[in-house]
Amino acid sequence: MDLLIVLLVGWLVSFLGQLPLGTMSITATHIAVLEGFNNAWRYALGVALIEIIYLRLVLVGVQWMLAHHLLFTIIGWLTVLFFLVFAVISFVMIAQKKSNEKNILLKNNLHRFVLGVSMSALNPAQIPFWFIWSSYLMNANVLLNQTASLNLFTIGCGLGTISGLAFYMYGGNWLIKKLKAETKVLNIIMGIVFLIAAFAQLYRMLYSKMF
Repeated sequence: MDLLIVLLVGWLVSFLGQLPLGTMSITATHIAVLEGFNNAWRYALGVALIEIIYLRLVLVGVQWMLAHHLLFTIIGWLTVLFFLVFAVISFVMIAQKKSNEKNILLKNNLHRFVLGVSMSALNPAQIPFWFIWSSYLMNANVLLNQTASLNLFTIGCGLGTISGLAFYMYGGNWLIKKLKAETKVLNIIMGIVFLIAAFAQLYRMLYSKMF
């Protein structure tokens, strides 16, 4: 029973963490609307895989992360650049009246699973998120430092990530179709979300102790 609770808590924390509109979720919606749900699911699985890896690194301990501090710092700054570039490109496409085309992020033959892996890997902000939650749950004796407990928590978190992205895939697709919105709307939203994410990541790089 206790292990089932750990699984459900992992799912709930990860699912709720995916609900605020962000680069991962809006991209899932974009893929679902323009390319169908098969590609959107491939993307979601790629995102979840990297999130699970980051979570395991956190659960193993901060010593590994501290030993590889430079690596995460480089990834953090690349994320700022990545988000800024795609925000600018999104707005340029709108200005050039190409806003009904696919966003530049999707105008490629990159397998959507690989796209999910790449975008998730360039999102080190999930490390402090999981560090805070895992520490809290361990202090509350919900999550135990035992193999079975940690594994089920990780599985629950992976399922929660996929569930959160599925919410945007199906909910976003339904909303876009219901409103009969054009691709232009998605490109505008993606541009705004990437811009906000870039400044949020820049703030973390400048003021967070994790970097």
